[in-house]
Amino acid sequence: MPPLCFAYYCSGHGFGHATRVSAFAGHLLSLEEQHSVHIVSSAPKRVFAKAIALGAAYRNAEIDPVILQPLAYYVDRQKSIRVLESFLSKKEQKIEEEARWLQEIKADCLLSDAAFLGFLAAHQVGIPSVLITNFTFDSIYSLLSASFVEQTHSQHLLPSPSDSMHHLPEPDMPIPEETLSPLVQQIFEGYRHADMLLVLPGAIPIPSFGTSPSLPATQWIDPISRSFKPEVITHLIRDPDEYTLYPSIPFSPSHSGAPPVAKPKPRSTHLAPLLVRPPNDDVYTPEGRSHFLSSLGIPVDLHDPIATKILIVSFGGQVFHKPSRSGTPSRPASPAPLPECEHQLRSNSFCRDLSKELNLLSRKNGQERQELVFSSSHIFVPGAPAPAAMPSPTLPTFTTTPPTPTPMSNAFSLERASSEPENADVHCLMLPDASWIAVVCGVADSREWQTKRRDIGASPGEEDSDLPEGFYIAPRDVYMPDLMAVGDVLLGKLGYGTVSECVDSCTPFVYVSRPLFVEEHGLRLLLEREGVGVEMSRDAYEAGEWASAVSDAWRAGAQRKSQRRTGKHVPDRRAQGQQMARDVVAWVNEWISGIKSD
Repeated sequence: MPPLCFAYYCSGHGFGHATRVSAFAGHLLSLEEQHSVHIVSSAPKRVFAKAIALGAAYRNAEIDPVILQPLAYYVDRQKSIRVLESFLSKKEQKIEEEARWLQEIKADCLLSDAAFLGFLAAHQVGIPSVLITNFTFDSIYSLLSASFVEQTHSQHLLPSPSDSMHHLPEPDMPIPEETLSPLVQQIFEGYRHADMLLVLPGAIPIPSFGTSPSLPATQWIDPISRSFKPEVITHLIRDPDEYTLYPSIPFSPSHSGAPPVAKPKPRSTHLAPLLVRPPNDDVYTPEGRSHFLSSLGIPVDLHDPIATKILIVSFGGQVFHKPSRSGTPSRPASPAPLPECEHQLRSNSFCRDLSKELNLLSRKNGQERQELVFSSSHIFVPGAPAPAAMPSPTLPTFTTTPPTPTPMSNAFSLERASSEPENADVHCLMLPDASWIAVVCGVADSREWQTKRRDIGASPGEEDSDLPEGFYIAPRDVYMPDLMAVGDVLLGKLGYGTVSECVDSCTPFVYVSRPLFVEEHGLRLLLEREGVGVEMSRDAYEAGEWASAVSDAWRAGAQRKSQRRTGKHVPDRRAQGQQMARDVVAWVNEWISGIKSD
């Protein structure tokens, strides 16, 4: 059979869609038929680098609306709906534009993860389409009417109204069903035009394919337990081949008065393997591990995986403030015990400083910043999903924001606290003990931070004086599968990209929940089956009290992580992905043959 041309639409909301699109595009491009793949997305080109290096083309286009998260684990419902309404007002124009483009490239099939617009364009030009995902956005938006979801946040964690770089969220109010339902229906109808569904691990119900469970997603969740109802879980553990499906939507008639044109194949659903980017093989060797850690500026004496444990902090885009400090104390051999009052004051002092350094990257109108912006006191990092509070440790899209300290007894004043070494007690609060270090993702290098970067061979003590002791910044373009391989625990938010890479690398996952993202329920089930997940409360996260959850995750997952590094628990993801690619190609060829025979 001749090579096929695939148009691959990728949602711009979060990087999880992009990582798996890049992975599957790579599998298609590695087949011997030499198929072509055109990736379409509002996500930046760099996140598809692996696929592009294999020959994929890339086109930037606004193909889906964006859920707005001005603060971590907080969804701005009102603004998200206005963005959706604006996008849908231009829907017909966008369908025409995409249909013309599909004809220009002579596309044989459209794939989408999980932008609904492409299915309408594919239907218009008469080509088959495949939905590859673990959730769809009709479910996400439908939950915005939930009244049982709490999105409260501490006022002292919010951006200052005078800060033009931040946009305060509007009061959190459920969207009325009469407003929401017609909008969600349009998204649902878009997905109804897809012809095949490939269900990724960690899925939730896909209401546009199976007739039940149906929308709204609020019906799937028990308001008391805040988890999926038993009947929904029962649905999810069934084989998708057993689902009762909505029928195909026939093509429009070729001329007025003619009957609709039936599609050559009925709709179908199938399980898909875990789509995940592979690590480089040498990162699991001592030499490869040491080389990778050195590239992060981590000194050689911290490369031994037995002696040093690594916490990865990865939430997405944020503002990382450069701290103002007079000096950096040496790294203690172990956390020294302190009187209770003094311990809290030192902790608050550190957290207050760290909150200045780790802050949220707001998104303007739901769009990522396309370029880095530097100032004398900030690094604005484009990035990934959003975070939550404001003044507290917030690394990549997370806002670890410990609250502003409250006045305490006269014995220890806040002035005294502020004069303490800022990070003297960091390990006691944030890391389990002095054997742990942390690597923060999402912060791009800048001259502002490159004061005294400690490299391999440098003398001890020549470390970056502008970072908290034991904390290191990963390059903006760090390859996350390799970082997962060397890391011991990850702290972040539940998203497919992060969960899939944790499962693949056997990395225990400490997560902070986003209550208005129904996708999380499926990902939690995946972690229960195939990984280790420990939920951290929002209060503990914002207070910078991470050590306990990190310890719990490490104890639960240490053995499996160690075994992964010795070559166990290593499924052949490449073979699984290539088989999925061959199955898709065969399905498209059958479709084309059916059209020709008609």
